[in-house]
Amino acid sequence: MPEAIRARIAAVSAHLPSRYRTLDETRVKITETGGYAPPPGLLEDLTGVRGVHVHEDGENASDLAVAAARSALDEAGLKIRDVDLLLFASTSQDLIEPATAHLVATKLGASCPVFDIKNACNSFLNGMEVAASFIETGRYGTVLIACGEPSTLATRWHLPHREDLLRALPGYTASDAGAAMVLTAGPAGDGDPGILSLRFVSNSPAWEACTVAGGGSMHHLSVHDDHTTLRLNGDLRQSALDVLPRIMDTAGDELRAAQAGAFSFIAFHQIAMPQYREVIDTFSLPEDRCMPAVAEHGNCAAASLPLQLAKAREADRIESGDLVAMIGLASGFSFGLALVRW
Repeated sequence: MPEAIRARIAAVSAHLPSRYRTLDETRVKITETGGYAPPPGLLEDLTGVRGVHVHEDGENASDLAVAAARSALDEAGLKIRDVDLLLFASTSQDLIEPATAHLVATKLGASCPVFDIKNACNSFLNGMEVAASFIETGRYGTVLIACGEPSTLATRWHLPHREDLLRALPGYTASDAGAAMVLTAGPAGDGDPGILSLRFVSNSPAWEACTVAGGGSMHHLSVHDDHTTLRLNGDLRQSALDVLPRIMDTAGDELRAAQAGAFSFIAFHQIAMPQYREVIDTFSLPEDRCMPAVAEHGNCAAASLPLQLAKAREADRIESGDLVAMIGLASGFSFGLALVRW
């Protein structure tokens, strides 16, 4: 009988652009457009975020992904020729066609198969699901997941009225980042490291709650701010609460283990500090096992979870043998949970 295989995390890396824009600088830029002028301190009070990272002019999603991928490969002690499959998993993309994975592969010098995975801010977590499935079946031995998020491109600057600010509010915490993870094959014994469990739930009728509508078939050539920027159309919190019973049915045991402190570190998707507190309260998570990365780094979209893992590793909050939980929350609406032994 073939020996069971488990996908293990050989490396995780995040890349943050050096340019940084405070929310007060964002407020000034909004004011300069001649529309509604937010009073000083309002954006900080509403979001609890200090500022966001901003990509360089001419820097694309693929460039952010490549920077993180190179670091992850170095950490894993691998060359790009060692990679059997490359996945680009992100909310962003360089082009509608071809897949951005091809641009990432070209810049890295990869010759392996590649494709994109997109599911809003759960894209990276779904990339882990796909990579783990391929590795566990023996189809590929080493998978590189890369993510590039120039999310500040979805920020709305001209606000005719105060109500427009509230609808555009998620865009003011949108932050740019790259992230990458190397997954390799290993044994699946009781104490062996790797991805132990993956759970996903969707509430698709809530898809309209938060959108970037331009570029697709609905608004293909539109340049209207409502279509080209991140727009809140409904209650994202209610979308999550509506599906909470199904989340508990699907991942209740794992969440109860998190509540009991079984995990050394718990990463979850973060868009602002009020939402950070709501997630901790909703799932009764131990706050000392979490990291409010959004306060300093903003909402890094699909790069949010690997960024938190990388920061926790740098701070020695995750060590070999530790159990780690990753909770994904994304417009659509979708929920994901990965349990990992480091």
